[in-house]
Amino acid sequence: MKNYITIYDIKNIEQTIKEAIQLKKNPYQFEKLGNHKTLVMLFFNASLRTRLSTEKAARNLGMDVMVLTINDTWNLEYEDGTVMNLNTAEHIKEAACVISQYADIIAVRAFPSLTDKAKDESEYVLNSFLKYATVPIINMESATAHPLQALSDAITIEELKVTSRPKVVLSWAPHPKALPQAVANSFVSMMKDLDVDFSISHPEGYELNTELTKGVAINYHQEEAIKEADFVYVKNWSSYNTYGKVLDVTANWMLTKEKLGTAKFMHCLPVRRNVVVEDAVLDCENSVVIEQANNRTFAAQIVLKKILNALK
Repeated sequence: MKNYITIYDIKNIEQTIKEAIQLKKNPYQFEKLGNHKTLVMLFFNASLRTRLSTEKAARNLGMDVMVLTINDTWNLEYEDGTVMNLNTAEHIKEAACVISQYADIIAVRAFPSLTDKAKDESEYVLNSFLKYATVPIINMESATAHPLQALSDAITIEELKVTSRPKVVLSWAPHPKALPQAVANSFVSMMKDLDVDFSISHPEGYELNTELTKGVAINYHQEEAIKEADFVYVKNWSSYNTYGKVLDVTANWMLTKEKLGTAKFMHCLPVRRNVVVEDAVLDCENSVVIEQANNRTFAAQIVLKKILNALK
């Protein structure tokens, strides 16, 4: 694996999931693989799970880790030919090349603006590092994708499923702020590649990019959609068509214990209690959000391992 930008950079997803589960049983079995190798993590946006799990994964492989919050330094310029006499102090051309001299792998986290769809979908931050860096790049969540989270989700489902083809539902939930589609996008892409009975449920107006959801069943009635589900993944996202907007819908899409039934509850975290999901769900034995978060380490670790192997 040269880079990990989307889940499609994994040649065999099912095999990779199995490898990650085996790695979880003995996280230090490849602790010399990353000796004298450095992971530089660049955060254009805040992080809790992604930062800690990716750093832990790297250290499990024997890597050194450096972390830089980009917005604590200065704004980078991405456009060619720009006269840099305003608020940008360094061009990505120099920054990416310089960081590449300090790193063997660069991991980047950069959220969308949710105001300019075309610019967000261009993935200009991530793609600029791909263009100008001279080392592999890992996506720690970008404007349109969160492939590390999706891999963690797939590992969790594989570990906990009790039927060979579980019913998995991605359900939209209310949120007071406009949130990206990245987690939902990658989860949809991942589920389409796995042997699961997958569907999406959301209010009208919250359709995701139809290029991603092509072939996936969509149900505008939440309770009907999640009936007899094995896994219910709840996530908010802002409108894609009315880009970045929070539409006027009622709060009755919050997931309750009654709606969940016997299904396993999944969420990428952080989650707003009693807005997205009620306490009774998060605190019940069917909630697997902590296991999901734990699997973030092994999702990152299997990706790092594959890239390190390719660097040999």
